[in-house]
Amino acid sequence: MTDFIAGLPKAELHVHHVGSASPRIVAELAERHPAAGVPTDPDELREFFAFRDFAHFIDVYLSVVDLIRTPEDVRMLTYEVARDMSVEQRLRYAELTCTPYTSVLRGIPIEAYTEAIEDARVAAERDFGLVLRWIYDIPGESGIPAAEATLSYALDHAPDALVGFGLGGPEIGVPRPQFQPHFAAARAAGLRSVPHAGETTGPETVWDAVRLLGAERIGHGTSSAADPALLEHLAAEGIVLEVCPTSNIATRAVATMDEHPLRTFVEAGVPVTINSDDPPMFGTTLNGEYAVAADLLGLDEEGVADLARSAVRASFAPADVQARILGEIDAYAG
Repeated sequence: MTDFIAGLPKAELHVHHVGSASPRIVAELAERHPAAGVPTDPDELREFFAFRDFAHFIDVYLSVVDLIRTPEDVRMLTYEVARDMSVEQRLRYAELTCTPYTSVLRGIPIEAYTEAIEDARVAAERDFGLVLRWIYDIPGESGIPAAEATLSYALDHAPDALVGFGLGGPEIGVPRPQFQPHFAAARAAGLRSVPHAGETTGPETVWDAVRLLGAERIGHGTSSAADPALLEHLAAEGIVLEVCPTSNIATRAVATMDEHPLRTFVEAGVPVTINSDDPPMFGTTLNGEYAVAADLLGLDEEGVADLARSAVRASFAPADVQARILGEIDAYAG
């Protein structure tokens, strides 16, 4: 199964731009900016990434964000993340969640940020055959100013490959209703709604994401399992849960893997995709998450291939790209 997963063409829909920086990439950025205090030694980096809880994860995540200080850093990060995705995980398509607000806050003009990610995207498709698309993400803890800025970046400075509008960061103390106008404007402009919800808060946060933010997919949605009516609604409306099992354990959103609600979602008919979230930070890979899902769901190789197909179909990739990758999966799975 491990070998089968490693060779399986895949798409990923819930993976963060900065959070995908491998120790190799983080070490290079840390060497460029030693004053940031992030370790450059791989062993020290592993210890640095040992999270105590979700709040500590956010602190560590932001310390890595602080290493991205120039457009050249953005370009290098994006291109090298694409290299890792393609070479190590056999990804053929990915929707990377970017948080431009945090980079602009650190002095990178939005025009330079946009140029850097787009230059890296074009190069990655040319060099690795990996199709990248962007989701611009509001850092919820920064409130309305961040939401207004992110909306402006999405509408007034949109990169060619922007497809979605998201909401991340801590959920506790960050009510979803305040962002309703921003999501309405983004959706009116043709962007797809993909907020995080129900990771560290209850099902009501997922209801808010669906009812108020028009969510087509939900990042995590872990607590949805506690509300049968919500599960029924998600299944009936075809609203996809972007499930990230190892992340949920690392951030203490779920206590143990045996308690993970993935099987509950599938048995309720809720569409799911399997994702890695912030893979190097959580000591995982997309291949590893597929193996976890196969174990949780008792899947054979064809079942795992179906997970890969589900991700492609739930993506915002153009029809021709979807058809090509589905054909690659079919050819591989036999």
